[in-house]
Amino acid sequence: MPRPPLAALIFDVDGTLAETERDGHRVAFNEAFAVCGLDWHWDDATYAHLLGVTGGMERMLAWWASLQPQAPRPEAIAAMREALRPVHQEKTRRYADRVALGHVRLRPGIARLLREAHRVGMRIAIASTTVPANVETLLRLTIGPEAPGWIEQLSAGDMVPRKKPAPDIYLHALEHLGLEANQVMALEDSHLGLSAARAAGLRCIVTRALYTEGEDFSGAWAELDQLGEPGDPGRGHIDGRPWQGVVDVATLREWAFRPDW
Repeated sequence: MPRPPLAALIFDVDGTLAETERDGHRVAFNEAFAVCGLDWHWDDATYAHLLGVTGGMERMLAWWASLQPQAPRPEAIAAMREALRPVHQEKTRRYADRVALGHVRLRPGIARLLREAHRVGMRIAIASTTVPANVETLLRLTIGPEAPGWIEQLSAGDMVPRKKPAPDIYLHALEHLGLEANQVMALEDSHLGLSAARAAGLRCIVTRALYTEGEDFSGAWAELDQLGEPGDPGRGHIDGRPWQGVVDVATLREWAFRPDW
């Protein structure tokens, strides 16, 4: 049976659209901790370790739990989740401020691919653990006020009970797009994201990010350093073979029909 044409792209956000973590989210967390009276501080190494937990609230809860003398009981975790909500809200505001000040920039090829996909009618969705406000702020301030409107389906934050590496957020996006997994390609930057996409049945392109270099990307259709720009190509491997070039819609459509995937 012939493979159906590529109908949509589903993007992760943090690390995929932009290197948001080290100088965006991490700094915003630390500023929020200080403002809210918490004596927490996440240095680069600590934050890199905490990225093994997906979701900002979950990351804070994991850090809090690690500071307790014994494993917290479920009711204590629930109470702390409520106590940390204002901290997370403050962090979200401060992250938006950092994006507005230019501390967070899109990765090479992202703005180009999003514009092209929108222009040719390729459907675009987001599947991310970050809150929707962070996605909209990033797109609006790095591309323009029209960019959030290009996203047909924004599956993010707490819309599903289980976060990556569970496939739930991708299944949520597919359901709302009304598409099957073989009509869609995912773009990710981490092993956790790749695992989620693959568990949902999606083909996945990985562009390694600052915090994900060295992770296991077995099962990715392509593993690249970036999507590339004219004069600054992406480099990596496709199905284990060396590749260099610019990832555009035509390239993705060609890859979608590869019989050996």
